Amino acid sequence: MNIEIERKYLLRGRPNFPRAIGILEIDQGYLPGKTLVERLRREESQEGGVRYYRTVKHGSGVQRTELEDETDERTFRHLWELTEGRRLKKRRYLVPHGDDVWEIDEFTDRPLWLAELELDRADADVKIPEWLEPVLVREVTDEPAYTNHSLAR
Repeated sequence: MNIEIERKYLLRGRPNFPRAIGILEIDQGYLPGKTLVERLRREESQEGGVRYYRTVKHGSGVQRTELEDETDERTFRHLWELTEGRRLKKRRYLVPHGDDVWEIDEFTDRPLWLAELELDRADADVKIPEWLEPVLVREVTDEPAYTNHSLAR
């Protein structure tokens, strides 16, 4: 079983991070459903490579079950039509800090910044980088309003 363990933080703006090792342009949408929530994602890297994913996540908080498969453009485009009204756009900066890689999300369809850190264990200590502290508002891992599914519109 695939388990995703991550912590999420609300930011008041763009952090002054030292450098990003990657930048992704992300289009994300959710298929209709109440019991099972399936996400479609298109990621375009700075180099111009495009990848497509179908993902199902179950649970809430720090630790959730995640099933993700890469798909093709044809399948993505076909299913994307069904996500109307449940979409978001963001630019993701991948920022290294020690052994960690922080994901800094700039939502390009609204004024919102979030930081995420994937962890090996749910009880792992998180060391907030000094470059993140000036814009850090609070941790929102357990706040349903800040899940991407809730933010999709």
